[in-house]
Amino acid sequence: MRAWAELLRLPALFTVPGDTLAGAAATSVRPGRRTLLAVAASLCLYEAGMALNDWADRAEDAVERPHRPLPSGRVRPAAALTAACALTATGLALTARAGRPALTVAAPLAVTVWSYDLGLKRTPAGPLAMAAARGLDLLLGAAATAGHVRPALPSAALLGGHTLALTTVSRQETRDGTPTAPLAALAATGTLTWLLTRPRNPPTPPDTDPHPSRPGTAPSPPPGPLTALATAAYAATTARAYLHATLNPSPPLTQRAVGAGIRATIPLQAALAARSGSPVTALLTAALAPAARRFARRVSVT
Repeated sequence: MRAWAELLRLPALFTVPGDTLAGAAATSVRPGRRTLLAVAASLCLYEAGMALNDWADRAEDAVERPHRPLPSGRVRPAAALTAACALTATGLALTARAGRPALTVAAPLAVTVWSYDLGLKRTPAGPLAMAAARGLDLLLGAAATAGHVRPALPSAALLGGHTLALTTVSRQETRDGTPTAPLAALAATGTLTWLLTRPRNPPTPPDTDPHPSRPGTAPSPPPGPLTALATAAYAATTARAYLHATLNPSPPLTQRAVGAGIRATIPLQAALAARSGSPVTALLTAALAPAARRFARRVSVT
């Protein structure tokens, strides 16, 4: 069981429900049974990607990470591939139960996961594919809950930006790298922090309005304390680790930065939910962080 926990990176599983919950929150529609089906499907597709990742990397891991479950012989490659196929099929079946809009998002999400693991990961498009997968995962929650995804697009873009920076850093976690990737990730954290804490609709000065007959755009209220608190937790979780990896881009510090970036996904999701006006969803998402930290002490998330 421990070998399978390592293969599936179980501590990282706590970062998944917040995707669909943040997507549901963005629609301002109350979550229901279809939202829960989307959460379950998201968990299945995420774990399918974990199993498929190690199956695709088994030859490389035999050299760089011989302790991993497949190269060490604790899990058979055929079993990992079978698990990936079964989890993918289960995830798609669950989204079919959640409705056609959810399945319309889940199908390209599954294709993105498999494409990343089987080929795109080793190309320059790899980080973009991973960012797209996280963004689609958030949109899955919106599609299942409300039947449309448009209100969730800004949240998906912010989550995708974090994932893009994190995945770029992770590409050099097994070798000495350059400070460029963690420095860029540090800058991305600062940008996302600013975007999360600024008003969503800044006022439009009347003298610069291209449509004089229309009143200026009413400003939205500043983010509430819950949004600010979750955003601060996100920035605090990533900033120090990214800075250390920038100053010394060695494998241990880079792996630590990647782990911090993965854990920071939870407060980021909570901030997105709170920013959308769903404090209960934000608190439920944030409550997953302690469990993620506790399990990460036993099983590596990278």
